[in-house]
Amino acid sequence: QVQLVESGGGLVQPGGSLRLSCAASVSNRGAAIMGWCWYRQAPEKQREKVASISRSGTTNYQDSVKDRFTISRDTAKNTVYLQLNSLKPEDTAVYYCYADLWTGATLTRSWGQGTQVTVSP
Repeated sequence: QVQLVESGGGLVQPGGSLRLSCAASVSNRGAAIMGWCWYRQAPEKQREKVASISRSGTTNYQDSVKDRFTISRDTAKNTVYLQLNSLKPEDTAVYYCYADLWTGATLTRSWGQGTQVTVSP
């Protein structure tokens, strides 16, 4: 099992920046995180994937954030980050960390509790 804890959200003005962090606590020493994603969910909307990074470091982004957000990870710390730049009001959402965990025999999926990002003057 893995516990994901997000942090770094808050209230920011349009054009501002935030850095989100997601720290994983893996109970199984033999387990490994194979990939990370950041999702977001705005009020009354479906949760959507905004960025992902594989264990090899390959990144993918939703078109709407591709030139503004950057996903990165520190494998040694079991932590993934999402740098949010040039924020817009439409970026307002709860941002969720997601991880694929390989236990050595099975692949499991884990979600964080979410961190609120609000973009407003």
